[in-house]
Amino acid sequence: MDTLKSAISATAARLVVEEGLEYGPAKRRAVKQLGLPTRSTLPDNDELEAAVIEHIALFCPDTQARELLALRRLALAWMERMAAFCPHLGGSVWRGSATRLSDIHLQLFCEDSKSAELSLIDHRVDYVAHTVTGLHGEPVEALSVHAFCQDLNEEIGVHLLIYDRDKVRGALRPDAKGRSPRGDLAAVRRLLQNPSI
Repeated sequence: MDTLKSAISATAARLVVEEGLEYGPAKRRAVKQLGLPTRSTLPDNDELEAAVIEHIALFCPDTQARELLALRRLALAWMERMAAFCPHLGGSVWRGSATRLSDIHLQLFCEDSKSAELSLIDHRVDYVAHTVTGLHGEPVEALSVHAFCQDLNEEIGVHLLIYDRDKVRGALRPDAKGRSPRGDLAAVRRLLQNPSI
């Protein structure tokens, strides 16, 4: 990675860890903070993730491990709550680079796209419906809630991304490094029992 991309990665990683920014906004803000042209070549998400992991290892390894465990426990609770919709955990909570400022991203694979929303209504859960960029860059509906995390004593954003049931197979294809991009209930339970896997 060239020097400029390394500088953008390091600055963006700090913004991700210390301010809870998502990768895209963190890269753009890093370019601005560094006074670089807006068309500068940005690091890809794998390069930024490596910088985030490096930043965590240097500045907050002890607190991050505890925070990650709390977020994974909260994710599991929501996955169990939404078990009828084939939930899968993705993002930084799944990959292990999350901190207390990170949100939880669950993909739900539903027979009926409104069924998850009706479940939240039936359980009197306040949510905000909006559209986000999905698995393959396409727009998908997301239901966002604030869930209290007892272990962290604060509210955490939980985003439920709604997909058709038949999309689940494509969602499990390994990434370029051969890693599973998300995990189902059983995988998250295994992760909580043995965080090193």
